[in-house]
Amino acid sequence: MPYKLYYWDGIPGRGEFVRLALEEAGADYVDVAREPDGQERGTTAMLKLLRDGEGATIPFAPPFLKDGDLLISHVANILFYLGPKLGLAPAEEDLRFVANGLQLTITDFVAEIHDTHHPIGVSLYYEDQKPEALRRSSDFLSERLPKFLGYFERVLRQNPKGKGHIVGDRLSYVDLSLFQLVEGLRYAFPKAMDGYEENIPGLIALHDAVAKRPNIRNYLASERRLSFNEAGIFRHYPELDRAS
Repeated sequence: MPYKLYYWDGIPGRGEFVRLALEEAGADYVDVAREPDGQERGTTAMLKLLRDGEGATIPFAPPFLKDGDLLISHVANILFYLGPKLGLAPAEEDLRFVANGLQLTITDFVAEIHDTHHPIGVSLYYEDQKPEALRRSSDFLSERLPKFLGYFERVLRQNPKGKGHIVGDRLSYVDLSLFQLVEGLRYAFPKAMDGYEENIPGLIALHDAVAKRPNIRNYLASERRLSFNEAGIFRHYPELDRAS
């Protein structure tokens, strides 16, 4: 039975972190809202689960994953579940918790990236909060982006199993998520990233190695890979970007 991934159609968003793991593993899965000729039905099915779920099984928001009768929400939680099943988690139990902690830090970072263009409220358009977004982005680029990327670079460099992966001695879902972070930040803040990447050579090498993996390379070249756009998490507004 295939996994069922529920997320909005038209944006890579948070769902992309899960897709990359499924694609790398060659897993049998259905991207429900993106089924051919079934986008409307798929979105309706997702909204029905959000509306009609019962008790603790009600997801707050997509993405969420169905594996048989099991419904799992939140990116880090989904990947913590999928990682061992897909061969994308460390074999050692203690390192699986380390991987989860790193993924949760990525979750925090993604939230801050989103808030660069929506610092006041998600219900407001970007155009309604441009002055605040400019201030938030300036602080993000000078303080938060170096703090997060510098942290991941340090963890990667100090991995006792080698610098080829962020945790353990083999590819994990965290490596794939770091690839997506670099991709998204290059789209949203090309000037800033162009100036900062020399400080994170390990992360850039990891990004490049992930991009060359056969399943990922084929996925990136396929129609299944959605382009970044100004409706998702990573948005490029030139006025918010600056050279670092």
